[in-house]
Amino acid sequence: MHSSLLNDKSMVFERADPYQVSEYVNQHVGSHCIQLPVTSRPQANLNHSKFANLDLCRISYGDSVHVTSPALETIYHLQILLHGQCLSKAYGQEHYFEPGELLLINPDDPVDLMYSADCEKFILKLPLSVLDTSCAELRWHKPSEGIRFASNRHKLAELEGFMGLLGLVCQEAETELVLPRVREHYTQIIASKLLTLLGNNVSRESLDVQSAPFERLAEYIAQNLKQDLTADTLARLSHMSLRSLYALFERHAGTTPMNYIRRKKLERIQASLSDPSQRVRNLTEIALDYGFLHLGRFSEYYKHQFGELPSVTLKRR
Repeated sequence: MHSSLLNDKSMVFERADPYQVSEYVNQHVGSHCIQLPVTSRPQANLNHSKFANLDLCRISYGDSVHVTSPALETIYHLQILLHGQCLSKAYGQEHYFEPGELLLINPDDPVDLMYSADCEKFILKLPLSVLDTSCAELRWHKPSEGIRFASNRHKLAELEGFMGLLGLVCQEAETELVLPRVREHYTQIIASKLLTLLGNNVSRESLDVQSAPFERLAEYIAQNLKQDLTADTLARLSHMSLRSLYALFERHAGTTPMNYIRRKKLERIQASLSDPSQRVRNLTEIALDYGFLHLGRFSEYYKHQFGELPSVTLKRR
């Protein structure tokens, strides 16, 4: 069933120690713990592929296994049952998932799952930032508490076109020719499809540009901080002249559009450098991610805003 969802090209483990597979999953797909029968010696299989901001995973542990996690925190999990059964326990309710069903786990949902011995799953890891960006591009209202899907149980047959889309994404992930823009487009299509097909707390009523132009632009900036944002782009999005745009930012933020963008980029970088759960390889990489090409100037901006060099913030974490 669903053989198009990853194949041997993305094989990472075959007939491997389940705890070794679990450790890999913790690094790439989502934090969790597993418990297996003490007397068993199962052999686990894992396919994994990175696709833009998504992670695609196909996994089986080879025996019954108990999977737990307090919460996924910054990611959504879409788990499609391919074979076997999976018992889900959440908020005092239990449900047996069978092949053809999808389990959706919100970032703040506790995870308590029991896999049958023949259970095999396809897992799509979706960072919350991807849904936030899609929501901003669609000009829908995102709740202040974050996007949350109402139900965790869905039948794939009722999600029109979704399995076909996942199949295309998996094929693209396993091709040798990597086209970053194509992958980014696919990622946003998946996010938009989920927001459209599955019940959630997002209001699809378009933001009123005339009544809240600064709020709309601030939200757009927050969701696109790694992009090359310009005053011309913001003026075009808000349907106003550059002069009006500068006046808008002066009135609401007390600065120019570009200074505001730089300030928000630095705030996001500082948050990443301060958070031990965020993976930061080095200062050069994170500066370049946010468009700071001159590293000396980046350090000056950072110190001016926060009173210390970025290296000090990273060391203190």
